[in-house]
Amino acid sequence: MPQKVNWQGVFPAVPTQFHDDFSLNIEGTQKHVEALLSEGVHGLVMLGTIGENCSLSLEEKIQILHATKEVCQDSVPLINGISEFTTSNACETAIAAEKAGVDGIMVMPAMVYNSDRRETVNHFRTVAGATELPMMCYNNPPAYKVDITPEMFEDLADVENIVCIKEAAGDTRRITDLFNKFGDRYIIFSGLDDVALESILLGCTGWISGLVDAFPRENRLMWDAAMSGDWTRALEIYRWYMPMLHFDSVPKLVQYVKLASSEMGYGTETVRAPRLPLVGKEREDALAIIKQSVATRPS
Repeated sequence: MPQKVNWQGVFPAVPTQFHDDFSLNIEGTQKHVEALLSEGVHGLVMLGTIGENCSLSLEEKIQILHATKEVCQDSVPLINGISEFTTSNACETAIAAEKAGVDGIMVMPAMVYNSDRRETVNHFRTVAGATELPMMCYNNPPAYKVDITPEMFEDLADVENIVCIKEAAGDTRRITDLFNKFGDRYIIFSGLDDVALESILLGCTGWISGLVDAFPRENRLMWDAAMSGDWTRALEIYRWYMPMLHFDSVPKLVQYVKLASSEMGYGTETVRAPRLPLVGKEREDALAIIKQSVATRPS
């Protein structure tokens, strides 16, 4: 039987804050986490894509995890993103994260190399075997070019600590296929902001969100409306939110989320190269969407 975990609700994919010299801004990251917790988020995902995982050393990642643990204690589940180029590095990160006291890991396919079914299954099985932590598999083929298919999750169904799927393929038909194939074997989380409400309606019990970093109150309003069955209210908020939710499905999602968060008083736009902050018309267009959303935000 798979492990039982209490993962449900809205989990921000939290940005990592940097100083102007690109060193870690631990205090800034902690302040953002504190603000999110004060608005009632249900869990935290540190060092995912929006946390700029691949731009940090392992030592820096562990500093972020310790700093986050100081803030959240055991109030909500703390999940660590694992995005590495090799399976062995992913295992090393998982072991270090477990020692740092996290409650679970969110594992992506190995970066750069596009693995086939056998290789993808081996990657997740091996990382799961390196730790006793419960594990979420992150499926985002538009971003990472590897689709973790239902057939692959069938291959992994005997791995007890693989408990959750973050589904971000963008095709909500996949969610129903997973439920039809596995029932309650896996917890299913929505992983893409601009199909979140559809995913919740189809049975996802959690939502890992990027734009919650800028709008935690409205994000929680929409979640609560959906959970109470007030779909009219949830849809109203979703339609208001959608122009910004589209930021989550573009290659520069980190820059867009940091820009929106900065505009709302959370952190700065600073990112590590090769990423650079948005400039020119790209930034102006994003700011226009953000400012229009602020002017019309739901009560």
